[in-house]
Amino acid sequence: MALLSALGGATWRRSGHLLARHFSQAARGGERPGGEELSRLRLDDLAPTPRCAGGLELLFGLSPCLLALRAARRRVARLLLQAGRSGLQGERAELLRAAEARDIPVLRPRRQRLDALCHYQVHQGVCMEVSPLRPRPWTEAEEARPGDDPQQLWLVLEGLQDPRNLGAVLRSAYFLGVDKVITSRRNSCPLTPVVSKASAGAVELMDVFSTDDLGGFLQAKARQGWLVAGTVGCPRPEISQSSEIPITSCSEFLWDRPTLLVLGNEGSGLSQEVQASCQLLLTILPGWQLPPGLESLNVSVAAGILLHSICSQRKGFSEERKRGQLLQDPQEPSASSEGPRVSQHPGLSSGSEKERQQGG
Repeated sequence: MALLSALGGATWRRSGHLLARHFSQAARGGERPGGEELSRLRLDDLAPTPRCAGGLELLFGLSPCLLALRAARRRVARLLLQAGRSGLQGERAELLRAAEARDIPVLRPRRQRLDALCHYQVHQGVCMEVSPLRPRPWTEAEEARPGDDPQQLWLVLEGLQDPRNLGAVLRSAYFLGVDKVITSRRNSCPLTPVVSKASAGAVELMDVFSTDDLGGFLQAKARQGWLVAGTVGCPRPEISQSSEIPITSCSEFLWDRPTLLVLGNEGSGLSQEVQASCQLLLTILPGWQLPPGLESLNVSVAAGILLHSICSQRKGFSEERKRGQLLQDPQEPSASSEGPRVSQHPGLSSGSEKERQQGG
């Protein structure tokens, strides 16, 4: 999904650092290694991963640390709680009790020390030295046959490279009830502490799988009866007419069988190989005519819109929504009845014909 930009020639190192020198040399050569939008990011948007000795990394933030302790999927060496906080309460007190119950050493460094350890990212006074979290091979994913549940949804991510984008996507996926997440092993951001913080700790609870052959994985699931739905940016009319794969608005998509929703790289979108494995392409239509340069959405924003448009069709969702409306004060009009009416996009007809539009 062409939304932010690829990191291009930039190299991920094990420490998580990006080579600034490589960027400057590429720029002098007339290249755009990060693309136009990535060049506008601040340095801390792609901050280095805090590292510790012994192959450990520094997890930071209250929710990531608390959820990591609850999930017990990482080895925890030490818990670092900011000194000077009088009377730990709420989740911080729970965090301390959980660490003491597992005999995890607890240190109380000052804020300046935590700031330096976290490279001045927002840690909320809580850090933990933990083992890394890595995706599991997709072959370990519990197989689900299409006949088991027609409303299964797996999220497939090809080449997402910004850790904050990946974390935000995973947070939306967990919130909306995505069953599984599959990532491409090649050119994808690892599950770093920055990803965990951006996901509000959701990645600590999710099973994330990866594969070296994303195209082969999609084709295998299609043979099993799954629908492989890719995502594309808002298309021009000539592209829509020439596309060999049906393109439809996510608002018109009918979720009636197990589906793989495939999101592409921030800059280049889906690769040709992966897009060729898709049976359908979903797009998000804008509310009005857009000026050049604003035809696309950030990948995490697009993921939230796409996932909500699909998951809102889940059985029981409408009943829960009705139940929530009944709990409202009958004297107060509901947001659904008094909210602004959204006009239908002129490119969409009311028939069953699928619109051929590209977006994401």
